[in-house]
Amino acid sequence: MDGFAAIPVFVAVVEHGGFSPAARSLGISKSAVSKRINLLEQQLGVKLLHRTTRKLSLTEAGKHYFEHAVKANNAAKDAQDAVAQLQGEPQGLLRINTPMSFGRLHIAPLIAKFLQRYPKITIDMVMDDKVVDLVAEGFDVAIRAGNLPDSSLIVRKLAPLKSVLCASPEYLKHYGIPQTIEQLAAHNCLQFSYSRDVKEWTFMRDGQSQSIDVKGNYRVNNSEALREAMLQGLGIGRLPTFVAGPDIVAGRLIKLLNQYQMPNQSIYAVFSERQFLPAKVRAFVDFAIEHLAAEQPYWELKDK
Repeated sequence: MDGFAAIPVFVAVVEHGGFSPAARSLGISKSAVSKRINLLEQQLGVKLLHRTTRKLSLTEAGKHYFEHAVKANNAAKDAQDAVAQLQGEPQGLLRINTPMSFGRLHIAPLIAKFLQRYPKITIDMVMDDKVVDLVAEGFDVAIRAGNLPDSSLIVRKLAPLKSVLCASPEYLKHYGIPQTIEQLAAHNCLQFSYSRDVKEWTFMRDGQSQSIDVKGNYRVNNSEALREAMLQGLGIGRLPTFVAGPDIVAGRLIKLLNQYQMPNQSIYAVFSERQFLPAKVRAFVDFAIEHLAAEQPYWELKDK
């Protein structure tokens, strides 16, 4: 029976490429992972893993065992999900991954209300602007923004993702208001470093796209940090409306080049395809849609 208990540990070690990342994913100590793998190898009478200080790899026996272990592990998850569906009320640990700014501004404020509605659910939420492997990192659901690559993940749209070009009144008073995108070349353009087009900004007008190379003295990987620099008059920047909306309404930031639009994208909830979707995942996705889904999100309602 110990061999069956070791299957998810073995699968995690292989998928994560080491004992330490597997331990973090499973929420147990590295020594516990090592002990479980050693016991498994003793029970099977074969070596499953080649271990060095720099690399971990499967032996020939390990490759065969992993192939069947993955199927067994997935079958066990399906069995758990099937039973959970019969329990009625959603429950269990729900691991959520979300971008930093959107998570802090729009997901975190929903958590208390969600847990009041579903008190048997426990949430472990990780906010990170880097895109993680949902399955390998053990997340049940993630919030993703932008154009998603093709994958086996299930996607549910939450809201449109609109970006605006803006600056503070103080900056515009000192350096002038650009009237065309070509004039941006003369301005200090602040950049979000995780953007796919950091130095080349693209605009749409009358169905045609136009791009311009920009430069500036500040690049940062967080939208709220970028907003703070803009509020202090450092330069012109692009911000999603879910960050900039309240500042635009209050006049702290001014929208620029309104005759142009930036390419529209969307915000999604994504989760892995499974035979039986866990009730906790369905509950969270439905809750997020209930509070966030709209063609004009609440953070834009007063923005005219």
